Amino acid sequence: MMVVMSALKAKLEADLSAAMKARDELRTRTLRMALTAVRNEEVAGKQARELSDDEIIKVLTREVKKRREAAEAFAGAGRAEQARAERAESEVLAGYLPAQLSDEELTALVAEVIAQTGASGPKAMGQVMKAIGPKVAGRAEGSRVAAEVKRQLTA
Repeated sequence: MMVVMSALKAKLEADLSAAMKARDELRTRTLRMALTAVRNEEVAGKQARELSDDEIIKVLTREVKKRREAAEAFAGAGRAEQARAERAESEVLAGYLPAQLSDEELTALVAEVIAQTGASGPKAMGQVMKAIGPKVAGRAEGSRVAAEVKRQLTA
């Protein structure tokens, strides 16, 4: 059975190769780490499999979030150099993710989903989050979406 590699994974591997040739240490280190995370995800579970572009975007989104949290932790501990390195890695990875929703776009999307579901009050938060999930996949961090849903449901 022939396995087709996702276009995003192929791009990550091609970019890694180019970064290595260009001796770009930041991109090389970051892309190696991202591909390792993708491969780990592929062999997790009962049976190894190729990830789809959407699944790879989820892995990359998780990696970006880890970098952002690490950068905040390093900055809080007065370790500016490590914080800067984490932010730089986060920016490299963000280049492979879909464009992030602006605050205005997110507000409009949440309002639209609330109207569609007829949700009202804070108890409906789960219902709205479930409905909005596929619409924002990879384009907004979950905590940002949750904050906006909560704000609109409690307004």
